Amino acid sequence: MAYDQETRDALIEMVRRFVDEQCKPIEGQVAEEDAVPKDVVDGMKELGLFGISIPEEFGGLGLNMEEEVLVALELGQTSPAFRSVAGTNIGIGSQGLVMWGNDEQKAQWLPKIASGEIITSFCLTEPEAGSDAGSVKTRAERDGDHYILNGTKRYITNANKADLLTVMARTDQNTPGGKGLSSFLVETTTPGVTIGKPEKKMGQQGAHVCDVIFDNARVPVANRLGGEGDGFKVAMSVLDRGRLHISAVCTGVAERLISEMTNYAVERKQFGEPIANHQLVQAMMADSYAEAYAARCMVLDAAQKRDRGENVTLLAASCKMFASEMVGRVADRAVQVFGGAGYIADYGIERFYRDVRIFRLYEGTTQIQQIVIGRGLAKLAKDGQI
Repeated sequence: MAYDQETRDALIEMVRRFVDEQCKPIEGQVAEEDAVPKDVVDGMKELGLFGISIPEEFGGLGLNMEEEVLVALELGQTSPAFRSVAGTNIGIGSQGLVMWGNDEQKAQWLPKIASGEIITSFCLTEPEAGSDAGSVKTRAERDGDHYILNGTKRYITNANKADLLTVMARTDQNTPGGKGLSSFLVETTTPGVTIGKPEKKMGQQGAHVCDVIFDNARVPVANRLGGEGDGFKVAMSVLDRGRLHISAVCTGVAERLISEMTNYAVERKQFGEPIANHQLVQAMMADSYAEAYAARCMVLDAAQKRDRGENVTLLAASCKMFASEMVGRVADRAVQVFGGAGYIADYGIERFYRDVRIFRLYEGTTQIQQIVIGRGLAKLAKDGQI
């Protein structure tokens, strides 16, 4: 559903105030302690941020794509670790269930996901499978009313906090590629499920990724999402929404960095005047502003088209590719405008520089987006649509 303009504006304003008052003041603390404080997480739950993409009938806010993008733009105005706290509940950790779950599965899990009582994770990537999702080796072998899962998943966001995993595993060992995969809802309390220690990362301290190991973990057949062999479809079906969400976050971060670099350039003096008066500094500010504006227009346009029921796979891939690359360029320019101060931790710019690097990797690397776009264009040409 779509909210009326007054309700939408009120929601966006609440998120903006929360980001300004609760998140921005403790960005350095979160990075240093590698943890988002519980009171901030509780505040996100009270705002309903864990359930923005979950239908109202299950306790969520039921935002459409454009509304979710507007929220993500605001969440992008602070360290990405804050958004990551609820990110899997909003996206890949819940949307397979929303799209593919049966009535019983939805009633059992979605209300608790929407409230933040349950944290979700999405288990696709493995030591030998990432961009090549069809190479998943984790096995799920039928044993009566259960499947027995064995295998290892890698770099799983929020795994150390998760209560429920959406797991891609191979049910047909004789069918290569994605067609042999199935999708399962797995509780982390299941015997045989082990969560590894959080990895030390380049950036986004406070957001955690871990290995997840399955050793003869018994999962009820009732916890399968869709039919056997639908796993790859489940995984791919969540991507358009997820890529638009991440694109909006990238754009929000870029806008925050542009604000930081511009204010610094106005205050910082060299050669007797503010560096904002120097044309080469102005060029970096101008390029950043124009690119961020382009990204905002792209993601809002694609979101509106998705809400109208149009196929936006090409557009979502284009947004993800452009916005994630764009925010990297903006972060680099921000460091340059700050000069030596940009390299010092106290200013926070170097932290954002590290934080944004991951955006070009998850939800599909830049190179995967290029493949999606290139193949999509070729198909359109073959069908006489371009």
